[in-house]
Amino acid sequence: MSHPLRLLFLGLRSASRDRYVRGLLALAFTIIGLAALFYAIVEDWPYLDALYFSVMTIATVGYGDLAPVTTIGRLFTIAYVLVGLGIFIAAASALAAAILSQSDVEPQDQDRE
Repeated sequence: MSHPLRLLFLGLRSASRDRYVRGLLALAFTIIGLAALFYAIVEDWPYLDALYFSVMTIATVGYGDLAPVTTIGRLFTIAYVLVGLGIFIAAASALAAAILSQSDVEPQDQDRE
């Protein structure tokens, strides 16, 4: 396995042991799941479409192919973005920090090319 991939997997393993990272990821996934459930019920979208919209919205990708049409759906989306974005960024940052910190721990190979 190449060195960068090895560090990635070691970093992911290290992150999976960190309670802070696990908690933030669990919170982010819970918020995404609840938002998807909301959109499936309120906007009457298939759950996969609702999940897709929830992920694209919280990650600020926003392709624009789906959009809430109800007033309550639009109001919820405003609150979802304001609350969820911070949690999503915190989770992604904590995961990235755990992965990148692995390169600080990894001993340098003696026979590097």
